[in-house]
Amino acid sequence: MSKQEELVFLPLGGVGEIGMNLALYGYGTPEKRQWIIVDCGVTFPGPDLPGVDLVLPDIRYLANQRSNVKGMIITHAHEDHYGAMNDLWPGLNIPVYASPFTAGMLEAKRNYEGSRAEIPVTIFKAGDKINVGPFEIEAVGVNHSIPEPMSLVIRTPLGNVVHTGDWKIDHAPSLGPMTDEARFRKLGDEGVLALMCDSTNAMREGVSPSEEEVSEGLRKVIESAEGRVAITTFSSNVGRIRSIAQAAEAAGREVLLLGSSLKRVVAVAQDIGIMEGLKPFIAEDEFGYIPRDKVVVILTGSQGEPRAALAKIARDEMRNVAFAAGDTVVFSSRAIPGNEKAIIEIKNGLIEQGIKVVTDGDALVHVSGHPRRNELLQMYEWTRPQILVPVHGEAAHLVAQAELGASAGIKTIPRVRNGDMLRLAPGPAEVIDEAPHGRVFKDGKLIGDFEEMGIGDRRKLSFVGHVSVNVLLDNRYDFLTDPDVVAFGLPEFDDEGEAIEDALYDAVLGAIESVPRARRKDLDMLREAVRRAVRAAANEAWGKKPVVTVFVTRV
Repeated sequence: MSKQEELVFLPLGGVGEIGMNLALYGYGTPEKRQWIIVDCGVTFPGPDLPGVDLVLPDIRYLANQRSNVKGMIITHAHEDHYGAMNDLWPGLNIPVYASPFTAGMLEAKRNYEGSRAEIPVTIFKAGDKINVGPFEIEAVGVNHSIPEPMSLVIRTPLGNVVHTGDWKIDHAPSLGPMTDEARFRKLGDEGVLALMCDSTNAMREGVSPSEEEVSEGLRKVIESAEGRVAITTFSSNVGRIRSIAQAAEAAGREVLLLGSSLKRVVAVAQDIGIMEGLKPFIAEDEFGYIPRDKVVVILTGSQGEPRAALAKIARDEMRNVAFAAGDTVVFSSRAIPGNEKAIIEIKNGLIEQGIKVVTDGDALVHVSGHPRRNELLQMYEWTRPQILVPVHGEAAHLVAQAELGASAGIKTIPRVRNGDMLRLAPGPAEVIDEAPHGRVFKDGKLIGDFEEMGIGDRRKLSFVGHVSVNVLLDNRYDFLTDPDVVAFGLPEFDDEGEAIEDALYDAVLGAIESVPRARRKDLDMLREAVRRAVRAAANEAWGKKPVVTVFVTRV
């Protein structure tokens, strides 16, 4: 193996999926590489992972590299970029660099979750440069749907890498910064070896509307509404929250915040001075005393989360806040893939109450924080990279950006997915190795892999239920008492109206009695015979085979 120094890129999450972003950059010889981590995010479980709270990137590759990991840089405070830090950082214990807003969000998150890990953060913001191991890193301001996002310029002796993070071009944002075109153009003049670029909207033509246009769309909705107005958006979108509050004030309405995550974000934004100029928000217990046409509620629940404020309102479960026919609910957000069904259920619940529902299909009330195709082309023009690596997207998004980059004349666009170690230099860019990667799961207080957390068994239980059988035998291996059979999650009756539990009970009796007494000394054999008999009886009555646990004890 070559002993020359190499620059490599290794994503352990976020490339081939949207969410769970974690990227490694390594420099040095293969035996002595030094690493930095960019972002440390989570994704959220779907119905195929019952009981799981969060999905985290598997960082076991770093277990043997720990002494060579020199630092972690967080580009912004979205959950898919920083949400795994409280759980994964204690195993690394490395320096962390982040913006003031991200640092504030991390501390608020730690306090809310009761995490024991206090993560020391060195403040790092647009325009700053730091040295971390063999890398010089510069933060470049970009616009996104959260305060203080940044792209990173990673300088090495073998060339400069631009890691865009999440970004878009908005010439009229409600909250800065604007994407720093001048700096990106100078970086292009300096020379960019590789551009690691956000692919989320690579399948969408044109340019994203500005946040100013969204603000105007929201203002029109608020001004035309006859009753109360509720607007749900992503908690972290502080610029959107400001836009809503300003539009409400212009319409002569008071503003109420609902939802713990929303309040935490606003508190952090207030602490660093980016909510100045807004009227104070009203308290929840004031809501009932304000005329219907004089209030706007900003609330959580845009993704159909069942415990969020909007879902509770749709179920009429809020103590001090309720909506009625003639009121309006605005979804100032887009559905994250996988959440569509939950969102539709909430919309239907609102519509059944006579509440008007407004989405971005009805008015310009939302815009994405990611670049569309024309914006990507502008980034290519500014930076003029030798290599383009599409990241932050599912396969369709990555391929769409690769095709766009090729059409723009970029010659080298390697195919990279989670776990692929891409050598950027020296020599041609190519995948040279595959690192262990995957997902681990946070379930309550514990973290482990699919098997360790029992998720497969839990999933099976959710489909076919469970039967518990307890058999007591006397010293002659006859029944000491009637066996106990308890079915959980099975139908009560079969299609002929017979109790399924009775059929299972008969199956237990038959299984034991079919074994000659002389052979009943083998209790393991008896347990298996009963298990098989119960599954067969359930399958005959129901058409499914439940999970069966059998206890056979000789007294």
